[in-house]
Amino acid sequence: MKTYFPRRLVLVACAVLTACTTVQTTGSGTVGVTRTQQMSMLVSASQIEAQAAAFYSDEVRKSRANGVLNTDVALTQRVRNIGARLIPHVAVFNPAAPGWTWEINVKNNNDLNAWCAAGGKIMFYTGIINRLRLTDDEIAAVMGHEMAHALREHSRERASAQMNAQLGLTLLQVATRSQQVNSQAADMAKLLYILPNSRTHETEADRMGIELMARAGYDPRAAISVWHKMSAATGGRSGPEYMSTHPSHSSRISDLTQYEQLVRPLHQVAVRQGGPASIVPVAAAMVPAAPVAAPSPVGATVAPVAAPAAAASGAARPATSGYTPAIPNPSMFRRN
Repeated sequence: MKTYFPRRLVLVACAVLTACTTVQTTGSGTVGVTRTQQMSMLVSASQIEAQAAAFYSDEVRKSRANGVLNTDVALTQRVRNIGARLIPHVAVFNPAAPGWTWEINVKNNNDLNAWCAAGGKIMFYTGIINRLRLTDDEIAAVMGHEMAHALREHSRERASAQMNAQLGLTLLQVATRSQQVNSQAADMAKLLYILPNSRTHETEADRMGIELMARAGYDPRAAISVWHKMSAATGGRSGPEYMSTHPSHSSRISDLTQYEQLVRPLHQVAVRQGGPASIVPVAAAMVPAAPVAAPSPVGATVAPVAAPAAAASGAARPATSGYTPAIPNPSMFRRN
C-alpha cells in the first residue's frame, strides 16, 4: 500500500530542515575548539538568552523564598570572587561575553551540581563544594566548564537539534503509520545521535574551561583532581559511556591530563604577571575591589583578583572530537 505525505507537512519539513546555518560561536582558543555548529534560523541566540534569564530569575526567586539562596555569605563571596577572576578571560572565546550581565549565586542543595545558563547565569550548589571539599582552583575548574557551555551556545544547539529530530520522528510516524516504529527510532536516535552530542558538548566545555582557569591564574591540574574526587564520591559509577550524556570519569581525566599540558604555559604566564586587571562586575555585584594577590598553588585559597589574559601557546593542538546534536529537556537552559 502506498503512503502519501500531506503536502503541508512536506513543506513544513523542508522549511525547517533547510533553515539551519553553519556557525562557529566561539574562537578556538589555545585548546583548539574548531567544530562547526548547526543552528536553526528559527532559534535565535537572543530568544534562548531571554528564556534562560527568565528560568534563572525564577530559580533565584524560589530559592530565596525557600531560604536556601546565598545563606553562607562567606561561601557566596568566595564563589563570586572566583567568577570575577574568570570572567575577563571569556573574551578569548567570545569578545562580547565580558559584557554579559553575569550573575553568580549559591544554593543550599546537597547535589553534586553547578550550572551556567545562557547569557552568564551561574548557580552553584553547596553540595559540590562541601561534599568534594573543593579548593578555589577546583571551583574555578567547575565554573570555567559551566561558563564554556554558555559561551559555546550549547543550549541553542540542542534546541535547534530538537526541532529537527522531532520533525524527523513525526515524518517517520506518518510514513509508517506505526507508533512502535516511531518509538524504536526515538530509542536509536538517543543512542546514536543525542547522547554522543551531549558528550561532545561536555568535552568542549572541559577543554575551554581548563583554558579559562589557566588564563585566570588557577592551576589547571585542579580540573583533573575534581574528577578524581567526583569518581571517589560516586564510587567510580559513571555507567557505560555510550548510554550516558557525559563522558566517563576515566575519559575525562585522560582528556584533561592531555589538555592540562597544553594550557600550562598560560598558567605560568598568569602567575608571573600576577598583576591587577579589571574585575568584571557580577550582577548583584558583591565582588568588591580587593588587594592584589598572586595566584597560589592547587589547594590554596586565592584572593579576589583577575589576571590578565596570556598569549596563546604555540603548542600543537590535539584533535577535537566530532559532533552529533542533543535533544534538550525542560532543564535545557542549565548544564551539569
